[in-house]
Amino acid sequence: MLLTITARRSEALTTPGDLGFLLHKHPDKVQSFGVYAGTAHVFYPEVSAQACTAAVLLEVDPIALVRRRSGRGDAFALGHYVNDRPYVASSLLAVAMGKVFRSALNGQCAGFDDLVEAPLDLTISLPAVPGEPDLVRRLFTPLGWEVRAEPIAFDTTRPEWGAVPLVSLTLAGSVRLKDALSHLYVLLPVLDESKHYWVGRDEVDKLLRAGDRWLPGHPERDLVAHRYLAGQRDLREDALSRLAELDDRTAEATSASAAPDAAASDAAAPDAAVSPRPLVRLRHEAVLDVVRDLGPATIADVGCGSGALLGGLLKVQGVARVIGTEVSDLALSTAATRLNVESMTERQADRLSLLRSSLMYEDERLAGLDMAILMEVIEHVDLDRLPALVRNVFGAMHPRYVVITTPNAEYNVHYPALAAGGFRHPDHRFEWTRAQFRSWAHSVADAHGYQVECRPVGDDDPQTGPPTQMAVFSLSAPMEESA
Repeated sequence: MLLTITARRSEALTTPGDLGFLLHKHPDKVQSFGVYAGTAHVFYPEVSAQACTAAVLLEVDPIALVRRRSGRGDAFALGHYVNDRPYVASSLLAVAMGKVFRSALNGQCAGFDDLVEAPLDLTISLPAVPGEPDLVRRLFTPLGWEVRAEPIAFDTTRPEWGAVPLVSLTLAGSVRLKDALSHLYVLLPVLDESKHYWVGRDEVDKLLRAGDRWLPGHPERDLVAHRYLAGQRDLREDALSRLAELDDRTAEATSASAAPDAAASDAAAPDAAVSPRPLVRLRHEAVLDVVRDLGPATIADVGCGSGALLGGLLKVQGVARVIGTEVSDLALSTAATRLNVESMTERQADRLSLLRSSLMYEDERLAGLDMAILMEVIEHVDLDRLPALVRNVFGAMHPRYVVITTPNAEYNVHYPALAAGGFRHPDHRFEWTRAQFRSWAHSVADAHGYQVECRPVGDDDPQTGPPTQMAVFSLSAPMEESA
């Protein structure tokens, strides 16, 4: 099976050969890697001043594949040997990509940080991909791709036989390379629906890690989760619940209902398009920008949930210690799994603490930090208990900086599924307008010796304001720098 990725000369990529740096594979070499049931060869058919093409040729050993399946029952034993596994893009190719392009998938390329984050003029080709053209388009088009999915005939000399359930796929678009790879890594197994390995609970974590930049807001995310997790209901429910935490669509639009099928997906609203950068991503970026600007050494992500922000905090230069707190042991366990705590080096582990702690009660372990972050937290607290939270955070903890984000109620008119006066999440106790949030933030700052600046997060609509609002509190008389 074959995959080609072509990057064309553009404003971002003035030297197309730099694709080799991003992929960590030298254009002048042919490299081979042993992968599950075969060998993956990486080479470059084209390197010019105008374009660079990287190719992955996956040679599948059918005999090795059968041996790996030893012990699994199959009424049609010949099907082990006579099948399309060596030729059709599938989970085998996704696993191979995960091995040979691991650093590129994770967006790691020292010295090319700007290029990693820049949309590139990409064309991706796969000669044979399972699935109907309509399904392929529904999965890839919302991600910013121009999709050409051409059905493949059983036999070109016998047109009456029709087409096989495969398409020849070409994707073209201006997309970051790391996003393009993650799209393929997740969606090829979704189209294949026949994973070559056992699907267990760790697949939920893998799905969320690979798709966290785009899957939360994808209009077909229920279908993606259902197929990626091999239809296992408990795993699908877990994945959808965690994805809902990363998205601002209403509970009605994201509820983990009965297993989706093609017919149900066809009935999706036509305006359910997804932004290439979901609001959750914009919110994380806004918080991380504040962290970079203010330069705290010690940070607490208070109410860290499943740990989505913690990984980003650990990557910020100058941050020596990060604490994530939650009242739920399950959430802390999920965060530990998400961050691969068990595989961290001793030095990495020393920088991270996951603590069971409540916002309502003083915790001396959180006193005297440089920064406390409450991202989408306060709206989950009953209004009559909010003063206790304020006393704890601004009084007992008394960090140098406090960063708080919360939904802007005025923006809710942009969510058609929300009833008038409804909240974005069933657990929200309130959602404030911009005036209400500013009034509350300034009263808190005045009472506890802080200055505060309110900022928009996301597109700042002229009438309704941004979807999320942020307050950045700074001590009026900053603490002296420690020696």
